Amino acid sequence: MQSKEETWYVMVELIIGLLACLGNTVVIWAVKLNHRLREPTFYFIVSLAVADIAVGAVVIPLAVVINFGLQTHFYSCLFLVCILLVLTQSSIMSLLAIAIDRYLRVKIAKRYKSIATRQRVWIAIGLCWAISVVLGFLPMFGWHSKEELQGTNTSCLVNCTFLAVVSMSYMVYLNFASVLAPLLIMVVLYLEIFYRIKKHLKVSVASSGESNKDYRKEQKLAKSVTLVLFMFAGCWLPLHIVNCIIYYNKITDVPRYIILIGISLTHSNSAINPFIYALRIGKIQEPLLYIWKKYFLFKDNSSQTPEDKEEVASKAGASQTECPFDESGDRPKTGPAMTCHPVPKLAALLHSMLPR
Repeated sequence: MQSKEETWYVMVELIIGLLACLGNTVVIWAVKLNHRLREPTFYFIVSLAVADIAVGAVVIPLAVVINFGLQTHFYSCLFLVCILLVLTQSSIMSLLAIAIDRYLRVKIAKRYKSIATRQRVWIAIGLCWAISVVLGFLPMFGWHSKEELQGTNTSCLVNCTFLAVVSMSYMVYLNFASVLAPLLIMVVLYLEIFYRIKKHLKVSVASSGESNKDYRKEQKLAKSVTLVLFMFAGCWLPLHIVNCIIYYNKITDVPRYIILIGISLTHSNSAINPFIYALRIGKIQEPLLYIWKKYFLFKDNSSQTPEDKEEVASKAGASQTECPFDESGDRPKTGPAMTCHPVPKLAALLHSMLPR
């Protein structure tokens, strides 16, 4: 029989899973619609979105099932838990990859395009997932809690819960390696990014302005990703702190609702990320607005995708897309032989959602 707190946990988890799947699917859809988003940062964003969809579609259902403590073989339960760990870890590694990419864009701005080739980006994404698999499957190679259970034979049955098969020492030290270490690296990288941008803007205050414009765009996009970083910290640190208290102080009577809240917070990070992109990154706002109008409001007045518009403008002799936004979502530039009207951004999107 489920307690009231467990019922609320299941409901919250299902809502988080639905939001994670829908939100991240729309982000991938937006990137697919607009080929101007086919650059390294957005490849990493798509990798993060894929990981977050997996969290919503696989991790959360598994977490709910494991919460019921169904009886199964020890290693079967451990394998399911490892899959859960791999997918959540891949989301963290993708956030770290985005931070490193942002740093390189500022650190080696002139050589960035020649270094960040498509092949290297795919290798970096593959490396992120490979590290996630290694870290997530460590319990399968002996770092588990089987010795703590009664009976040592490999066919023993257990009530499949997270802590029944995973050692608390693994959870604590994994969090140091896979949560706190990436968090510290990202903080250092973003502080360095902001320092370099601020320094550059002071030095080139009297320049032509084009370089300043590029750095200001970089600053706004870096702030957007930094918001993702702080949300990540807020979602992951509470559970890590609770695990440390349990492990180092040998406390066994932590209220269950605190554990459930901590678990839900870690999963909510996957649902929050796409909404941050929609709110903060101008290049994603444009196709998101197109998707919302055409597929949710069923309006045909914007039936052309951003990519189609760019092709039409090109045939008309324009060197730019119809209304190309910069990375920060600023007002668009106008191309030759065309009139460009700014596409309504988030305010228009929210306004269109209101009942008429």
